[in-house]
Amino acid sequence: MTLAHILNISYLIASVLFIVGLKQLAHPKTATRGNMLGAVGMFIAVVVTLFDHQIVDYTLILAGIVVGSLIGVVLAYKIQMTAMPQLVAVLNGLGGIASVLVAGSALQISIPRYTYIVNYQEIISIVFSAVVGGVTFSGSFVAFGKLQGFITEKAVRYSGDQIVKVVIGLVCIGLGVYNVLAPTDESIYWILSGVSLLLGILLVVPIGGADMPVVISLLNSYSGIAASATGFVLNNNVLIISGSLVGASGIILTQIMCKAMNRSLTNVLFGGFGAAASGEVKDDGNFYHGKVKSTSSEEVAMLLDIARSVVIVPGYGMAVAQAQHTVRDLYQLLTNKGIDVTFAIHPVAGRMPGHMNVLLAEADIPYDRLKEMDEINSTFENVDVVIVNGANDVTNPLAKTDPTSPIAGMPILDVDKAKTVIVIKRSLSPGFAGVPNPLFIADNCLMLFGDGKKATQEMINALKES
Repeated sequence: MTLAHILNISYLIASVLFIVGLKQLAHPKTATRGNMLGAVGMFIAVVVTLFDHQIVDYTLILAGIVVGSLIGVVLAYKIQMTAMPQLVAVLNGLGGIASVLVAGSALQISIPRYTYIVNYQEIISIVFSAVVGGVTFSGSFVAFGKLQGFITEKAVRYSGDQIVKVVIGLVCIGLGVYNVLAPTDESIYWILSGVSLLLGILLVVPIGGADMPVVISLLNSYSGIAASATGFVLNNNVLIISGSLVGASGIILTQIMCKAMNRSLTNVLFGGFGAAASGEVKDDGNFYHGKVKSTSSEEVAMLLDIARSVVIVPGYGMAVAQAQHTVRDLYQLLTNKGIDVTFAIHPVAGRMPGHMNVLLAEADIPYDRLKEMDEINSTFENVDVVIVNGANDVTNPLAKTDPTSPIAGMPILDVDKAKTVIVIKRSLSPGFAGVPNPLFIADNCLMLFGDGKKATQEMINALKES
């Protein structure tokens, strides 16, 4: 058996592990095993590749493995679960720039051969890697900046911005075509990569914070597509397969996110949802003046003491306050009192798809207690108390009642139908969409102002004393 046979068989085994692992990631009970299978598959792919006869020097490769492993270990220990969306954005971006650099290196090696004969599959894949990888890198780091607060979360719009994006996109296409027709001109490739970086910035800057879950999943798909294209450049089957899996799953997840928001992908990318100023946004005082009913932890404890059913709605405010473990303590305390407690999960709650699921899983809350929006919405009328911890837009009734609202048509959690709603929030400020929430002035709503973790702990203390 030749080395080529061993490589291909090993890549096939790694690809099967990727596919099985991805399938098992679909359910929390098998997710850990699926993650391990994916890691084993990647280990096999990397080790086997290191035996490829085309590798001429292992020094830089080993140095990269050591440095990358150290960075990975530090990140694994240091990154908070609340910052996981930022980490995902960074990893997406690094995958994109890796595709750009690898494809550029492949072009540099192939230029002497292109003087005599051009491999058009290879050069087209190289050009595609430059465009998609460049957009992924810069777009992901803009998304990181928005999530981290380095860049405004608002949608940054300016006159003629759509035209500018179209022009830059056409420039990318033109440079790409020229690069295919003149593959020996290496400078065109790097110019194309630079323009693609600019396009990535222009595509993500106008997108508001409310759309970041969709953007994250879309950029994840881009990174997979770029990796798959690089696989065609290197004629590497496992890279083609793994990149295709990431690209396809990212697109599917993006569609799920768009459906959850009742918006099209083009509207997310070009609609400017969450733009700085809208006629619908009113000053807090003008919109809520004289109608808000605040409450205390002691009053909430009395309501919970007589409740038979409680639904907790987690949101990004809970994530920021790192309140997931305190919420678990509240869940356990209520459950020990014989109260039926469930968690209502909106698909786009938080900053990335599955953000709330990850946080609650970290706190060891049983998965069967987590209910998706479509499953739980029909039950809210029979719920005694709903506790909304840091969620805003996903509970905003304006999505159903005001066709002129920026969030019109977005499916929401129907918490307003419950007998009593407790909203834990620092202030009356609107969510990412910049839209005030009339839930806060509903007759059955009480506002418990404060940090999500501190307010929840105060509720626990009051329950223990009652």
